[in-house]
Amino acid sequence: MTDHIYWKDGSLYLLDQRALPFKKTYLQCKGLKDIVYAIKSMVVRGAPLIGIVAAYGVALGIQEILASKGRIKDDDIDKICEKLAKTRPTAVNLFWALERMKNAFRQYSNKADMPDLMTDEAIAIHVEDIENNRMLSLYGSELIDDGDTILTHCNAGALATGGYGTALGVIRAAHAGGKKIKVIATETRPYLQGARLTAWELYEEGVDVEIVPDNHVGFLCYNKGIDKVIVGADRIALNGDTANKIGTYMIALCASRYKIPFFVAAPVSTFDRNINNGAYIPIEERDSREVKYIHGKPLTLEAIKARYYSFDITPERYVSNFITEKGIIEKPFKKYIKMLFS
Repeated sequence: MTDHIYWKDGSLYLLDQRALPFKKTYLQCKGLKDIVYAIKSMVVRGAPLIGIVAAYGVALGIQEILASKGRIKDDDIDKICEKLAKTRPTAVNLFWALERMKNAFRQYSNKADMPDLMTDEAIAIHVEDIENNRMLSLYGSELIDDGDTILTHCNAGALATGGYGTALGVIRAAHAGGKKIKVIATETRPYLQGARLTAWELYEEGVDVEIVPDNHVGFLCYNKGIDKVIVGADRIALNGDTANKIGTYMIALCASRYKIPFFVAAPVSTFDRNINNGAYIPIEERDSREVKYIHGKPLTLEAIKARYYSFDITPERYVSNFITEKGIIEKPFKKYIKMLFS
Protein backbone atom coordinates (compact mmCIF):
# COMPACT_ATOMS: atom_id res chain seq x y z
CA MET A 1 0.00 0.00 0.00
CA THR A 2 1.77 3.15 -1.20
CA ASP A 3 -1.11 5.33 -2.38
CA HIS A 4 -1.86 6.78 1.07
CA ILE A 5 0.73 9.53 0.55
CA TYR A 6 2.09 11.00 -2.67
CA TRP A 7 3.63 14.20 -4.02
CA LYS A 8 2.20 15.72 -7.20
CA ASP A 9 2.55 19.13 -8.86
CA GLY A 10 3.87 20.87 -5.76
CA SER A 11 1.31 19.46 -3.33
CA LEU A 12 1.26 16.58 -0.90
CA TYR A 13 -1.80 14.32 -1.03
CA LEU A 14 -2.72 12.37 2.10
CA LEU A 15 -5.30 9.65 2.48
CA ASP A 16 -7.59 10.78 5.30
CA GLN A 17 -7.31 7.90 7.75
CA ARG A 18 -10.21 9.19 9.82
CA ALA A 19 -12.62 8.03 7.11
CA LEU A 20 -11.23 4.51 6.66
CA PRO A 21 -12.14 1.76 6.00
CA PHE A 22 -15.46 2.88 4.55
CA LYS A 23 -14.36 5.84 2.46
CA LYS A 24 -11.17 6.86 0.67
CA THR A 25 -10.73 10.62 0.53
CA TYR A 26 -7.54 12.64 0.14
CA LEU A 27 -6.45 15.90 1.70
CA GLN A 28 -4.44 18.12 -0.61
CA CYS A 29 -1.74 19.94 1.33
CA LYS A 30 -0.64 23.05 -0.51
CA GLY A 31 1.20 24.70 2.37
CA LEU A 32 2.57 24.41 5.88
CA LYS A 33 -0.78 25.14 7.51
CA ASP A 34 -2.33 22.14 5.77
CA ILE A 35 0.46 19.84 6.99
CA VAL A 36 0.10 21.04 10.59
CA TYR A 37 -3.64 20.39 10.41
CA ALA A 38 -3.16 16.93 8.90
CA ILE A 39 -0.84 15.82 11.71
CA LYS A 40 -2.69 17.41 14.64
CA SER A 41 -6.15 16.27 13.53
CA MET A 42 -5.12 12.64 12.85
CA VAL A 43 -5.59 12.73 9.08
CA VAL A 44 -2.27 10.90 9.31
CA ARG A 45 -0.77 9.09 12.31
CA GLY A 46 2.00 6.63 13.05
CA ALA A 47 5.47 7.78 14.04
CA PRO A 48 7.32 7.08 10.74
CA LEU A 49 4.55 8.65 8.65
CA ILE A 50 4.38 11.74 10.86
CA GLY A 51 8.10 12.26 10.27
CA ILE A 52 7.73 11.88 6.52
CA VAL A 53 4.77 14.26 6.32
CA ALA A 54 6.65 16.80 8.44
CA ALA A 55 9.60 16.64 6.03
CA TYR A 56 7.29 17.48 3.15
CA GLY A 57 5.87 20.23 5.37
CA VAL A 58 9.31 21.86 5.60
CA ALA A 59 9.58 21.80 1.79
CA LEU A 60 6.13 23.37 1.42
CA GLY A 61 6.91 26.00 4.06
CA ILE A 62 10.06 26.99 2.17
CA GLN A 63 8.10 27.37 -1.06
CA GLU A 64 5.54 29.59 0.68
CA ILE A 65 8.15 31.93 2.15
CA LEU A 66 10.02 32.22 -1.13
CA ALA A 67 6.78 33.03 -2.92
CA SER A 68 5.94 35.82 -0.46
CA LYS A 69 9.39 37.22 0.44
CA GLY A 70 11.62 36.11 -2.40
CA ARG A 71 14.26 34.89 0.05
CA ILE A 72 14.56 32.67 3.11
CA LYS A 73 16.77 32.78 6.20
CA ASP A 74 17.76 30.34 8.93
CA ASP A 75 15.21 31.95 11.25
CA ASP A 76 12.46 31.11 8.77
CA ILE A 77 13.45 27.44 8.77
CA ASP A 78 13.49 27.44 12.56
CA LYS A 79 9.96 28.86 12.65
CA ILE A 80 8.70 26.28 10.15
CA CYS A 81 10.19 23.45 12.17
CA GLU A 82 8.91 24.88 15.44
CA LYS A 83 5.33 24.84 14.14
CA LEU A 84 5.69 21.26 13.00
CA ALA A 85 7.40 20.16 16.23
CA LYS A 86 4.39 21.30 18.26
CA THR A 87 1.96 19.00 16.44
CA ARG A 88 2.67 15.67 18.25
CA PRO A 89 5.17 15.51 21.14
CA THR A 90 5.79 11.77 21.55
CA ALA A 91 6.80 10.44 18.12
CA VAL A 92 10.55 10.99 17.84
CA ASN A 93 10.55 10.37 14.07
CA LEU A 94 9.01 13.84 13.76
CA PHE A 95 12.00 15.52 15.40
CA TRP A 96 14.46 13.26 13.58
CA ALA A 97 12.97 14.27 10.21
CA LEU A 98 12.94 17.98 11.10
CA GLU A 99 16.60 17.86 12.10
CA ARG A 100 17.49 16.13 8.86
CA MET A 101 15.63 18.79 6.87
CA LYS A 102 17.44 21.54 8.79
CA ASN A 103 20.78 19.96 7.94
CA ALA A 104 19.74 19.68 4.30
CA PHE A 105 18.85 23.38 4.23
CA ARG A 106 22.27 24.29 5.60
CA GLN A 107 23.82 22.22 2.82
CA TYR A 108 21.64 23.57 -0.01
CA SER A 109 20.82 27.14 1.11
CA ASN A 110 23.21 28.79 -1.36
CA LYS A 111 22.15 26.72 -4.35
CA ALA A 112 19.78 28.15 -6.95
CA ASP A 113 17.70 24.99 -6.98
CA MET A 114 17.46 24.79 -3.17
CA PRO A 115 13.62 24.40 -3.09
CA ASP A 116 13.77 21.42 -5.44
CA LEU A 117 16.63 19.89 -3.46
CA MET A 118 14.61 20.23 -0.24
CA THR A 119 11.65 18.49 -1.86
CA ASP A 120 14.03 15.78 -3.05
CA GLU A 121 15.24 15.38 0.54
CA ALA A 122 11.68 14.83 1.77
CA ILE A 123 11.11 12.30 -0.99
CA ALA A 124 14.36 10.55 0.00
CA ILE A 125 13.16 10.28 3.61
CA HIS A 126 9.92 8.79 2.29
CA VAL A 127 11.60 6.24 0.01
CA GLU A 128 14.19 5.24 2.61
CA ASP A 129 11.42 4.55 5.12
CA ILE A 130 9.74 2.12 2.74
CA GLU A 131 13.00 0.29 2.10
CA ASN A 132 13.86 0.21 5.80
CA ASN A 133 10.44 -1.27 6.55
CA ARG A 134 10.93 -3.98 3.96
CA MET A 135 14.32 -4.87 5.41
CA LEU A 136 13.18 -4.99 9.04
CA SER A 137 10.16 -7.03 7.96
CA LEU A 138 12.41 -9.64 6.37
CA TYR A 139 14.47 -9.87 9.56
CA GLY A 140 11.34 -10.03 11.70
CA SER A 141 9.66 -12.70 9.60
CA GLU A 142 12.36 -15.12 10.75
CA LEU A 143 10.92 -14.85 14.26
CA ILE A 144 7.51 -16.03 13.06
CA ASP A 145 6.69 -19.73 12.92
CA ASP A 146 4.24 -21.46 10.62
CA GLY A 147 0.89 -21.70 12.42
CA ASP A 148 1.48 -18.79 14.81
CA THR A 149 -1.35 -16.70 16.18
CA ILE A 150 -0.01 -13.17 16.55
CA LEU A 151 -1.48 -10.36 18.62
CA THR A 152 -0.94 -6.77 17.52
CA HIS A 153 -2.12 -3.48 18.98
CA CYS A 154 -3.04 -0.22 17.23
CA ASN A 155 -1.82 0.11 13.62
CA ALA A 156 1.82 -0.30 12.61
CA GLY A 157 1.18 -1.09 8.96
CA ALA A 158 1.71 0.70 5.68
CA LEU A 159 -0.73 3.39 6.81
CA ALA A 160 1.53 4.29 9.75
CA THR A 161 4.67 4.53 7.62
CA GLY A 162 5.86 5.54 4.18
CA GLY A 163 4.70 2.11 3.01
CA TYR A 164 4.80 -1.61 3.84
CA GLY A 165 4.76 -1.22 7.63
CA THR A 166 6.73 -2.22 10.72
CA ALA A 167 4.85 -4.68 12.96
CA LEU A 168 2.40 -5.43 10.16
CA GLY A 169 5.30 -5.48 7.72
CA VAL A 170 6.75 -8.43 9.65
CA ILE A 171 3.39 -10.17 9.39
CA ARG A 172 3.13 -9.38 5.68
CA ALA A 173 6.61 -10.76 5.02
CA ALA A 174 5.87 -13.96 6.95
CA HIS A 175 2.60 -14.37 5.05
CA ALA A 176 4.31 -13.72 1.71
CA GLY A 177 6.86 -16.38 2.66
CA GLY A 178 4.13 -18.98 2.82
CA LYS A 179 3.68 -19.18 6.58
CA LYS A 180 0.11 -19.79 7.68
CA ILE A 181 -0.54 -17.29 10.43
CA LYS A 182 -3.50 -15.75 12.15
CA VAL A 183 -3.60 -12.22 13.54
CA ILE A 184 -5.67 -10.96 16.43
CA ALA A 185 -6.00 -7.18 16.29
CA THR A 186 -7.15 -5.24 19.33
CA GLU A 187 -9.77 -2.67 18.37
CA THR A 188 -7.63 0.04 20.09
CA ARG A 189 -9.96 2.44 21.78
CA PRO A 190 -10.77 5.24 21.48
CA TYR A 191 -9.57 5.93 17.92
CA LEU A 192 -10.09 2.31 16.81
CA GLN A 193 -6.93 2.05 14.73
CA GLY A 194 -6.94 -1.72 15.10
CA ALA A 195 -10.54 -2.26 14.05
CA ARG A 196 -10.57 0.34 11.27
CA LEU A 197 -7.02 0.26 9.91
CA THR A 198 -5.07 -2.84 10.94
CA ALA A 199 -7.89 -5.28 10.21
CA TRP A 200 -8.53 -3.60 6.86
CA GLU A 201 -4.86 -3.71 5.82
CA LEU A 202 -4.50 -7.38 6.72
CA TYR A 203 -7.80 -8.31 5.11
CA GLU A 204 -6.63 -6.65 1.88
CA GLU A 205 -3.42 -8.70 2.09
CA GLY A 206 -5.35 -11.94 2.50
CA VAL A 207 -4.12 -12.49 6.07
CA ASP A 208 -6.47 -14.27 8.49
CA VAL A 209 -7.40 -11.51 10.96
CA GLU A 210 -9.84 -11.23 13.83
CA ILE A 211 -10.76 -8.16 15.89
CA VAL A 212 -11.15 -8.29 19.67
CA PRO A 213 -11.95 -5.62 22.26
CA ASP A 214 -8.89 -4.37 24.10
CA ASN A 215 -10.02 -5.95 27.36
CA HIS A 216 -9.76 -9.49 25.89
CA VAL A 217 -5.96 -9.63 25.94
CA GLY A 218 -5.51 -11.11 29.41
CA PHE A 219 -8.13 -13.78 28.77
CA LEU A 220 -6.57 -14.77 25.44
CA CYS A 221 -3.07 -15.00 26.91
CA TYR A 222 -4.34 -17.06 29.83
CA ASN A 223 -6.09 -19.49 27.49
CA LYS A 224 -2.97 -19.89 25.35
CA GLY A 225 -4.64 -18.24 22.39
CA ILE A 226 -1.59 -16.09 21.56
CA ASP A 227 1.81 -17.34 20.37
CA LYS A 228 3.56 -14.00 19.85
CA VAL A 229 2.94 -10.27 20.22
CA ILE A 230 4.27 -7.72 17.71
CA VAL A 231 3.79 -3.97 18.08
CA GLY A 232 5.31 -0.84 16.61
CA ALA A 233 6.74 2.12 18.54
CA ASP A 234 6.68 5.90 18.63
CA ARG A 235 9.87 6.41 20.62
CA ILE A 236 12.44 4.04 22.10
CA ALA A 237 14.90 5.15 24.78
CA LEU A 238 18.54 4.06 24.90
CA ASN A 239 17.76 1.42 27.52
CA GLY A 240 14.89 -0.02 25.46
CA ASP A 241 11.93 1.55 27.27
CA THR A 242 9.29 1.92 24.57
CA ALA A 243 6.50 4.43 24.00
CA ASN A 244 3.65 3.03 21.95
CA LYS A 245 -0.11 3.32 21.75
CA ILE A 246 -1.81 3.38 25.14
CA GLY A 247 -2.59 -0.18 26.19
CA THR A 248 0.71 -1.62 25.00
CA TYR A 249 2.06 -1.78 28.55
CA MET A 250 -0.89 -3.90 29.72
CA ILE A 251 -0.36 -6.28 26.81
CA ALA A 252 3.35 -6.56 27.64
CA LEU A 253 2.49 -7.43 31.23
CA CYS A 254 0.13 -10.18 30.10
CA ALA A 255 2.68 -11.52 27.61
CA SER A 256 5.37 -11.60 30.30
CA ARG A 257 3.11 -13.39 32.78
CA TYR A 258 2.41 -16.20 30.30
CA LYS A 259 5.88 -16.24 28.71
CA ILE A 260 4.71 -15.06 25.30
CA PRO A 261 7.43 -13.40 23.15
CA PHE A 262 6.86 -9.65 22.89
CA PHE A 263 8.51 -8.01 19.86
CA VAL A 264 8.81 -4.33 18.98
CA ALA A 265 9.34 -3.53 15.28
CA ALA A 266 10.65 -0.06 14.46
CA PRO A 267 13.15 1.67 12.18
CA VAL A 268 16.32 3.14 13.66
CA SER A 269 14.78 6.63 13.36
CA THR A 270 12.39 5.67 16.20
CA PHE A 271 15.27 5.20 18.66
CA ASP A 272 16.07 8.35 20.64
CA ARG A 273 19.79 8.54 21.36
CA ASN A 274 19.26 11.58 23.58
CA ILE A 275 17.28 9.96 26.40
CA ASN A 276 18.39 7.18 28.72
CA ASN A 277 15.00 5.77 29.72
CA GLY A 278 11.27 6.07 29.33
CA ALA A 279 10.84 8.55 32.18
CA TYR A 280 12.03 11.27 29.79
CA ILE A 281 9.58 10.49 26.99
CA PRO A 282 6.81 13.12 26.77
CA ILE A 283 3.34 11.56 26.70
CA GLU A 284 0.68 13.28 24.63
CA GLU A 285 -2.72 13.83 26.24
CA ARG A 286 -5.46 14.40 23.69
CA ASP A 287 -8.90 15.99 23.87
CA SER A 288 -11.24 14.09 26.19
CA ARG A 289 -13.98 14.39 23.57
CA GLU A 290 -12.22 11.63 21.63
CA VAL A 291 -13.18 9.31 24.50
CA LYS A 292 -16.70 10.62 24.99
CA TYR A 293 -17.76 10.61 21.33
CA ILE A 294 -17.60 8.23 18.38
CA HIS A 295 -18.25 9.80 14.98
CA GLY A 296 -19.92 12.72 16.70
CA LYS A 297 -22.28 10.58 18.76
CA PRO A 298 -22.00 10.85 22.56
CA LEU A 299 -21.22 7.79 24.66
CA THR A 300 -21.94 9.46 28.00
CA LEU A 301 -23.24 12.69 29.49
CA GLU A 302 -21.46 15.87 28.45
CA ALA A 303 -20.85 16.84 32.09
CA ILE A 304 -18.87 13.66 32.81
CA LYS A 305 -15.09 14.02 32.74
CA ALA A 306 -12.82 11.85 30.60
CA ARG A 307 -9.10 11.43 30.05
CA TYR A 308 -7.11 10.17 27.07
CA TYR A 309 -3.36 9.61 27.00
CA SER A 310 -2.27 8.60 23.50
CA PHE A 311 0.73 6.53 24.63
CA ASP A 312 2.18 4.58 27.51
CA ILE A 313 5.67 3.31 28.34
CA THR A 314 6.57 -0.38 28.23
CA PRO A 315 9.69 -1.00 30.37
CA GLU A 316 12.50 -2.72 28.49
CA ARG A 317 12.37 -5.80 30.71
CA TYR A 318 9.10 -6.82 29.07
CA VAL A 319 10.49 -6.61 25.51
CA SER A 320 11.91 -9.83 24.04
CA ASN A 321 13.60 -8.27 20.97
CA PHE A 322 13.61 -5.18 18.83
CA ILE A 323 13.29 -5.64 15.08
CA THR A 324 15.06 -3.01 12.95
CA GLU A 325 16.34 -2.62 9.40
CA LYS A 326 19.81 -3.31 10.81
CA GLY A 327 18.77 -6.62 12.32
CA ILE A 328 17.34 -8.10 15.49
CA ILE A 329 18.43 -6.43 18.74
CA GLU A 330 18.87 -8.72 21.72
CA LYS A 331 19.60 -7.98 25.38
CA PRO A 332 21.41 -6.13 26.83
CA PHE A 333 19.49 -3.55 24.82
CA LYS A 334 21.43 -0.43 25.79
CA LYS A 335 24.70 -1.91 24.53
CA TYR A 336 23.27 -2.82 21.13
CA ILE A 337 21.01 0.21 20.72
CA LYS A 338 24.06 2.45 21.11
CA MET A 339 25.72 0.50 18.32
CA LEU A 340 22.91 1.57 15.95
CA PHE A 341 24.36 5.09 15.98
CA SER A 342 28.06 4.22 15.73
